[in-house]
Amino acid sequence: MAAAVEAGGPLAGITVIALEHALSAPFCTRQLADLGARVIKIERPGSGDFARGYDERVRGLSSYFVWSNRSKESFTLDVKHARAGEILRRLLRRADVLVQNLAPGAAQRLGLDYETLKPAHPRLIVCDISGYGGCGPYRDKKAYDLLVQSESGFLSITGTPADPCKAGISIADISASMYAYSGVLAALLQRERTGRGCRIEVSMLETMAEWMSYALYYGYEGAAPPARTGAAHAIIYPYGPFPAGDGQVVMLGLQNEREWARFCAEVLRQPELAGDPRFASNSRRVAARTTLYALIVEAFAPLSAQQVLARLDAAQIANARLNELHDVWQHPQLAARGRWTSVPTPAGPVSALLPPGLPAGVTARMDPVPAVGEHTAAILRELGYSTIAIEELRALKAI
Repeated sequence: MAAAVEAGGPLAGITVIALEHALSAPFCTRQLADLGARVIKIERPGSGDFARGYDERVRGLSSYFVWSNRSKESFTLDVKHARAGEILRRLLRRADVLVQNLAPGAAQRLGLDYETLKPAHPRLIVCDISGYGGCGPYRDKKAYDLLVQSESGFLSITGTPADPCKAGISIADISASMYAYSGVLAALLQRERTGRGCRIEVSMLETMAEWMSYALYYGYEGAAPPARTGAAHAIIYPYGPFPAGDGQVVMLGLQNEREWARFCAEVLRQPELAGDPRFASNSRRVAARTTLYALIVEAFAPLSAQQVLARLDAAQIANARLNELHDVWQHPQLAARGRWTSVPTPAGPVSALLPPGLPAGVTARMDPVPAVGEHTAAILRELGYSTIAIEELRALKAI
């Protein structure tokens, strides 16, 4: 299938068919598009991906959708329609990768599982993303981001002693996206050596459980798990938020005894605390965190946040501001490194971050966020459908 954009990027010439919605698959395929892959996103006729309706915060468009769907082509198709099978077969003949996060069992019912496709498409890579995996007692459970955060134990260590708290972003979806993305890249490398495609299975529960491994090991063999400590670190102290005298909050973190001694002498200006037996090791400081917190707050009380940060910088103690979202839009480091660009959308150009971690010399593809079905007719013409046939499919509500 001919590329729709000027050739470029490590994945130029790779075509991805995406049967996707919400975030776990769309963010995976957007990253493939960033590297030059052609991503054909199959959407419901009329309404499209239901994530388009999550909100209207980006000039009337959904914040989720704008973030995770740039540089794709939108192809509307009722995959359950009698005419859909032939269209999908034509698409897949020219595809390198199929990514799907349909409801459990839906891909198999449509004949789009790897085992069904393998005989006719031996080089095809099929990436299946689900909440809990294709087998086991949880296979058919619905798996929204919050629910997987809860099942994976993430909520048990996040929040305050009184209340668990979810991550403010869709961390379970994003974890699955990242493993799917890296899995597809690895499968493409493997195909270069073997000439064969493969199946990749990504479960949101499994990716979140992997990310929870430090906490799981901390509670190994029935040991007490990390406590919920708000924005503070559960097992390192001082590490977290502290108010300055002007009411602003400063984040700081210590990692070793050398830093603790410098913190006492240069930041708190109480060098004698470094030898206080109550605080003579990290574990003792964690045990005495309430007492130590009060001492730090008292020392910061005469100072503004800017003054505290200046002392921390001078002592080479790690620190950060507690930024609001509007601060991040204006972050001086992102600006200095030229991380902002813009992408076209149906509502006009919007600001966008360049993807991180690209190989040197690679320019990220930052093409438009598509309107629903914007590319349907053009893609069908590529597949050999005439104008009359396309209009017939439209009349039948297949597309």
